[in-house]
Amino acid sequence: MSTFTNASNSTDAKNGTMTATSTEDAGRRPRLRAMTWLVWRQHRAAFWTILAAAALSVAWMVYQRGQMTDFLDGYGYPTNSLDEVGNEFQQYLNGLMTVSTGLQAIPVLLGVFLGAPLLAGDLENGTVKLIVSQSMSRTRWLATKLGVTGLVVVVSTVALSAAFGWWWNPVKSEPAVMDWTSSEAFNSTGPVLVALTLLSVFGGAAIGVVLRRTLMAMVVTFGFTMVVQLVWAHFLLSLGNVVTVTTHKGVLAENAAPSLPNSAHQLDQSYLTGSGDLVSWSACADAQTDQALKLCLKKADVVGWSVDYLPMSQMNGMQWFGASIVFALTAGVVAFLFFWCRKRLV
Repeated sequence: MSTFTNASNSTDAKNGTMTATSTEDAGRRPRLRAMTWLVWRQHRAAFWTILAAAALSVAWMVYQRGQMTDFLDGYGYPTNSLDEVGNEFQQYLNGLMTVSTGLQAIPVLLGVFLGAPLLAGDLENGTVKLIVSQSMSRTRWLATKLGVTGLVVVVSTVALSAAFGWWWNPVKSEPAVMDWTSSEAFNSTGPVLVALTLLSVFGGAAIGVVLRRTLMAMVVTFGFTMVVQLVWAHFLLSLGNVVTVTTHKGVLAENAAPSLPNSAHQLDQSYLTGSGDLVSWSACADAQTDQALKLCLKKADVVGWSVDYLPMSQMNGMQWFGASIVFALTAGVVAFLFFWCRKRLV
């Protein structure tokens, strides 16, 4: 019989008599043999802290969004451009940036303080030896651990991401407020925050299983999560399909520059020659006068501009494409955890 199960009878140590546990008490308390309840109780402090912090943050973002929209309505936005609003909007912009910075820190914080100790703590203090000696299997124990933890992470990050995206949405098309390709906007909305946090938490759990020491696992997990953030930032713009627009009106005329969609993120700009080749815009940077610049452009046979950009309409698709890659990596980490724990858990 599992030692995690409450016995129905107890023995009085002094007189050796048996006393029955009341049915009412047994029905009132959850049974320890329920793995879900056991995992929740073991990590309830961390779980409740995460959920409470997420709930309070969502409530604060909803309030701030209401304050911002009241200001925009009073100002007459979007009829009146925010370019002329001055410093009056700065407090709302500061709030957005501050919350975004906090959201970007979530994968690192949860990876270090939730993921790394999740399994390393049981391995270090020997709890796992007691668990695997009971009637439940290692697979069930691990699946429950990861399942409950993953559910808490998903619920909290989905709520935070949705609330922040709703807050930012009224001024989403304003690059001066927050560029959509920046980590502040891209990583804090849609599925990206959820995907990066899950990878960090389960990656930390895998590091803890291998190292079997909580403090060491937390240190290594911090490095792992920072590397994940850097790699993600490096490949972020590669998730989209680059759009190229060209002109053949020269480069010095008033309307020679190509017109880009609102909030488009420009990646590169080059001179276009008559033969269709591209020349760096800095090729004639040494020209000191307008006449020298014209001669340089004529010599290079420059006929217009070529501009590469990403339209804002691709943002949602880029987020889901990138998140799907991260989810696949997370699935690989989970598969590794099950393989490792079946072979080398104790």
